[in-house]
Amino acid sequence: MEMEVALHKNDAPHWVYRGEGAVNLVLAYNGSSPLFVGKVLRIQKASRKVAPGSEQWVNGHERLIWKDNPDILSSPSKEIAQQMFVQNVMAPLLGSQHIDAGIRVLVPREFLESVEKNVLCQRPAWRIEAAKVNTNCDHALLLSDHSVFPHSIVKGEPCISVEIKPKCGFLPFSRFIAEGNAIKKSVTRFRMHQILKLHQQEIAQISEYEPLDLFSGSKEKIHKAVKALFTTPQNNFRVFLNGSLIYGGLGGGTDSTSFMVGEAFEDVLKCVIQAEVGMRMESFLHLVSETVSKSGVLDRLLEVQKLDIFDIEGAIHAYYDIVSEPCTVCRDLGEDIASHRYTSLHSIPSDESLKIVRDYLIAATAKDCSLMISFAPRKDGDSASPYSNVYLASTDQSFDYKV
Repeated sequence: MEMEVALHKNDAPHWVYRGEGAVNLVLAYNGSSPLFVGKVLRIQKASRKVAPGSEQWVNGHERLIWKDNPDILSSPSKEIAQQMFVQNVMAPLLGSQHIDAGIRVLVPREFLESVEKNVLCQRPAWRIEAAKVNTNCDHALLLSDHSVFPHSIVKGEPCISVEIKPKCGFLPFSRFIAEGNAIKKSVTRFRMHQILKLHQQEIAQISEYEPLDLFSGSKEKIHKAVKALFTTPQNNFRVFLNGSLIYGGLGGGTDSTSFMVGEAFEDVLKCVIQAEVGMRMESFLHLVSETVSKSGVLDRLLEVQKLDIFDIEGAIHAYYDIVSEPCTVCRDLGEDIASHRYTSLHSIPSDESLKIVRDYLIAATAKDCSLMISFAPRKDGDSASPYSNVYLASTDQSFDYKV
C-alpha cells in the first residue's frame, strides 16, 4: 500500500467542500488534472476536546478481536487500519463492487492549512466548534466521487445521484433483551431516536421514514420509504446534480434546511427526467425506488446487519469475557437474575465470544453506512455501457446506474 501520489499547497484551491461527518471532512476536485477528475479527498479531523495522540489506534482488545487480520494489526496508523478494515472485512461481505476503500495520498501541512481556511465559511458552525482539520496528519484518502460517472464529467452530460442513510433495517430478536427493553422488538431504533431527538430539540419534526419499509423487498413499501425520506430528509437523504448538492441537509446536520424546494427542484430535474413540469419529482422518486429494488444491494446490507444476533444486551457479556474483566452487567443485575439468564453466554469457548463481539461490530458498521446511487440517462442505441441499467416506464427512459 505505497503512497505515490502527493498533493501540494498550490493544489488546495481546486479542492472544494462537499460535506463532513464526525471524523472526516470530504472535499471534491474541480480542477483539470486527469489524476483527480472524478475524485474526492477524505481528510481527517481532530476533535477540539480530545488531546492529540491520546487515542491509541489499535488497543490490546482490538488486537484480540482482529487477530485473524494481519493487515489491520500491522497498520502503522489508525486511518490505515480503518482502510484495511473496509478492504478486508466489509468489502467481502457487502461486495467489492459496492465498496471503495480508497488509496492513500501524501498531504503536506501547508495544503491542509490552506484547505481549512478555504472551506471554513461553508462548514456548519456546530461542526467547526466540535473539530478542526488535523494538520498533523500527513496523508488523506483519495476516493472515487460516487455522485458522478467519470464519462459524464468528460462529455459534460448530466448525472444525478442520491445519498441515503438507510440505518438499521430489522427489529432485534435476541432472547437476551431484558423485559424492560422489550419495545426494541417492536419499534425500530431509528423511530426511537427520532423521539429522543425531538425531545432534545435537535429536530423540529419527526421523520416519516421507516427503515423496515426500505428493507422490506416490497416495491410499494420501498417507494413509500423513498417518498418519506424526500419529505423529511434530515441527514438521511441528499440529492446531487453533477456532484453539487441540490437537495437535503448540508454537512450532516440533522435538521438543516433543504437547498431546493418544490418548483426549483422540479426545474433542475429537467436535464435528467423527460417529463412535464409537476411530474418530474414523482418520476425521479420512482426511479430511485425502482433502482433500490432492482439492485438488491439492501438485501446484502441487511444480511450483514443481521450478524448482530445477540443484540448489545447479549454481546456485552461476551465482551467482558474477552477482556477478562468481571461482567458489570451481571453484577448490577444481581446474582439470581444474572446466573439464570446469562450463564450460557459466560460459559462458551473464547473463540465463540470473539465471534459474537466481532460480528456485533461488523453489524454496527453496516447499520451506519451510506448508500450512493448515481444515474446518467442512457442515449438511444448506446448498448455498450459497462454499467447496470434501469428503465423508467413513466418517461420511457433508460438510465445507467451504479450503487
